[in-house]
Amino acid sequence: MSEQAKSLNDLGLYGLIEYLNQKVSETQENGVRPGSGEDAAALPENPEILQAGTLLLEGIHFDLTYTPLQHLGFKAVTVAISDLLAMNARPVQLSLNLGISQKISLEMIDQFVEGLLAACTHYGVQLAGLKPGPSLTGFTIALQATGKAAPGEQVLRSTARENEVLLVSGDLGGALMGLHLLEREKRVLKNNQESQPDFGNNDYVLQRQLKPMARTAVLEKLQQLGLKPGAMTVVTEGLATATRLLCKASDKGCRLHEEKIPLHQSTLKAAAELNYNPLIAALNGGEDYELLLTLPAEAYENNREALEEVLHPIGYITAAEKACRLIARSGEEIDLKARGWGNNQ
Repeated sequence: MSEQAKSLNDLGLYGLIEYLNQKVSETQENGVRPGSGEDAAALPENPEILQAGTLLLEGIHFDLTYTPLQHLGFKAVTVAISDLLAMNARPVQLSLNLGISQKISLEMIDQFVEGLLAACTHYGVQLAGLKPGPSLTGFTIALQATGKAAPGEQVLRSTARENEVLLVSGDLGGALMGLHLLEREKRVLKNNQESQPDFGNNDYVLQRQLKPMARTAVLEKLQQLGLKPGAMTVVTEGLATATRLLCKASDKGCRLHEEKIPLHQSTLKAAAELNYNPLIAALNGGEDYELLLTLPAEAYENNREALEEVLHPIGYITAAEKACRLIARSGEEIDLKARGWGNNQ
């Protein structure tokens, strides 16, 4: 690791991934390449075929107290294929292993699989395998998604160029607000077993947390316009983390404009209700599963109207020495900070 031992907090989540990939690459000459800082791995014998793995753990990624099993099944597929979309690949096949604890009933498995199959149908993905096994630690979902990129169309995190426009799909921060609402009502129920959940008019952010949708329409629009992103990744742990990962992989810096970051009115409403800063939710929240990508400025300007049906321009790529900065509404430039393992990224 180094002469001085490091903890997981020292490394951060993505530092740990980088560390493990380096360990693997030192001893592995053939076979599937490690992630190398990308969202999915390509098969060396056929670089057009991409694979992405996802692990969802009860108590970490979901809470069965308030998560409908049908929604969880659907969400699991969305999570798995989003990494493929981030590399401009079409999801084709999915396989998964389930760790099942004794508290999980057959009826619950039926509900989960119902949502899983609905998502496979919606996204046009074949469920190639499903293998259950016992678990002592709760419900565990391990997915392996396979996709295909057209020849020469694979997109990496590491290929952003200076002065390219940064764009993001959808809106940000809603999933975190939905999670906070669910956790609030869980605490209320714990203190008063006879109370009923009161989510108010917050269906949008609850949907963003419980049943997010993969942004397949973005790839369809880009293909329709004949455009290939310069670089792309998926926003899973906040815009700040995704942006920093893309810039680090590309050896670039960036400028994000605070006023350009897309926040849904329902997210703003929930944030006000919860006394939470919506900008922090967008930058450092999680589970939005939006696509972050770059395009040459000329390509963006020539297709601005069509692109803004599915994408929001939020900034631009700079030279690495200019670092990653957020331009606040006041005009002040602030270092873009990302969270990681133990909120230390």
